[in-house]
Amino acid sequence: MSALPSDAQRLLLLAAAEPTGDATLLFEAGSYLGIEPSAVSAAEVSGLLAIDSVVRFRHPLVRSAIYGAAAPSERRRAHEALAAATDAGIDPDRRAWHQGQAVPGNDENIAIELERAGDRALLRGGMAAAAAFFQRATEITPDPAVRIQRAMTAAQAKYEAGAADEALSLLALAAQGPLEPLQSARLTLFRAHISFYLARSDDVPAQFLAAARALAPLDRALSRETFLFALNASINSGADAGDVRNVAEAARAAPRPPDPPRPLDVLLDGLVKTCTQGYAAGVGELRESLMLLRDEQLERDIAGESDSDRWLWLASRTAVALFEDDLMRDLAVRSVAIARRTGAVATLHAALITHSVALVLSGEFSRAAELLDESGAIARATGAVPLPHGALILASWRGREAETTDLCDSAARSGGRASGADNMAQYALAVLHNATGNFESALVAALRAAESDEFAVVGLALPELVEAASRAGRSEQARAAYEQLAGRAHASSTEWALGVAARSQALITPGEDAEDHYRESLDRLTGSRVIGHLGRAHLVYGEWLRREGRRREAREQLRTAHAMLTDIGAMGFADRAAKELRATGEHPRARSSRPGVVLTEHELHIARLVATGATSREVAETLFLSPRTIEAHLRTIFRKLGVTSRRQLKELHL
Repeated sequence: MSALPSDAQRLLLLAAAEPTGDATLLFEAGSYLGIEPSAVSAAEVSGLLAIDSVVRFRHPLVRSAIYGAAAPSERRRAHEALAAATDAGIDPDRRAWHQGQAVPGNDENIAIELERAGDRALLRGGMAAAAAFFQRATEITPDPAVRIQRAMTAAQAKYEAGAADEALSLLALAAQGPLEPLQSARLTLFRAHISFYLARSDDVPAQFLAAARALAPLDRALSRETFLFALNASINSGADAGDVRNVAEAARAAPRPPDPPRPLDVLLDGLVKTCTQGYAAGVGELRESLMLLRDEQLERDIAGESDSDRWLWLASRTAVALFEDDLMRDLAVRSVAIARRTGAVATLHAALITHSVALVLSGEFSRAAELLDESGAIARATGAVPLPHGALILASWRGREAETTDLCDSAARSGGRASGADNMAQYALAVLHNATGNFESALVAALRAAESDEFAVVGLALPELVEAASRAGRSEQARAAYEQLAGRAHASSTEWALGVAARSQALITPGEDAEDHYRESLDRLTGSRVIGHLGRAHLVYGEWLRREGRRREAREQLRTAHAMLTDIGAMGFADRAAKELRATGEHPRARSSRPGVVLTEHELHIARLVATGATSREVAETLFLSPRTIEAHLRTIFRKLGVTSRRQLKELHL
């Protein structure tokens, strides 16, 4: 590049400083700097870029190399020209950005413009852009007190955008102070958030509690939110029951809620009551809070508001504990949609996993795998702590023994207790071993999962414990687990809860009396979303009928179970149904493949995104990959499916 004429070099730097590739803006900025028109030809001859209606660099790294090699004064001059060429009435945000990059020192007026640009970016769902605006505003703010406030705003946006390390740097800048009490408390809160995102270590609940207590006399509403964060962190970290109870007891000292209370206030009170007084005590408030959160978000959608609601994914997880399958799905879908719309990557990471769990329980395994791929990409790109919960549940329900075992081992090596993964791993092993008929191993795992203080995991584990214990001949353990499950089912009163309770009661009921419970289970689960549990109800009923010598009726139930479980991909349970069918003298029919099974889960995810009309660049941004990688995957997808265009891909209805 040094061999090029000086005007061509300056033109290349202008192009590198303006990433939108706006050729008109480039020429106007070049005119501002007095660059001769002939510089365009010289720049193109270099082969580094091409200019028509837009500016295209030969490779993104060329742009970075040109910008990075320029002296700071040269870069500031380029941004100054671009700012001068940008119409403030048409594109105030771009102009503010270039002005911010052009200023050599502090400038409060430009900082204000950057702050306004950040606020507008938030309204558009551009969390990462907003964070960049806020950060630059912080850097050029002359007043130390204002700089602290802007640094904290920028840190929060950086955290939400998934840039936790940069958020910590901004918090370190704010910590230089002097800080007011409220700022100090909020600083502690932000650090706890980032620690939870990056590590989920044992001390995170204590960090949240310290912030909550400090906030109590300063900001009652935020204090209550922070107590909820503390309780969530303690439950989700796999803490001992005593630790969770201690946090819940501390949260009872939270400031009184406003009148009327917000949905999250009701959620906090319901969780505290559940953790300190038992499951049945908190069900009513928890269900009320979930419905309030759902309705509140629906009202926001109707009003066109785009505020992020970080509590929806927690609400969806709580819905699992209440056996509320409709709320589980609705809240999970909304949490992912809002996180996408607002660009809140940190929230999206957890929301995707929670949604994947809801999808697995609803029998939508392929879609769950797609969301887990995306969540994994976010974790790798942002340094978030890997959360194997969704992958564990999916692998176990699919009956994939090696994959489930590897995930459990990986969780143990990385400190499963610290991430709350061990409880979920034991539930996953219980499902897997029940599917394959290894009931003694299922019993060991289910007992450990049922001892968890994460009450969503306990609710999932109890039906596994009843089945494992009854099949292993441990009638007393089976009955004790059923009594606990029945208490929850009575308190919940959903078709899901009452259905799995009836199935469990059938397993521990001797003789002909069991049949009424099997039939009740089928009736109730048919009215729920948890198709996997419905398939399993057909399976155990068919097994019971075969052992009662009623082969014709057994075949009917086992055929239904085999078809249903195969269709959703629960191959461990499907194989168990096939084995039972063969024992009745019938060979199970092979199920036809569904569209897309020739693709890997990752390829299927890409194919479905492209089929919606998304461009390669849009898919790449969603999955944190490069457009070239997406194009390479598309070539493989086209070859596997025997298609040659995106239009044909859409017509396949994958």
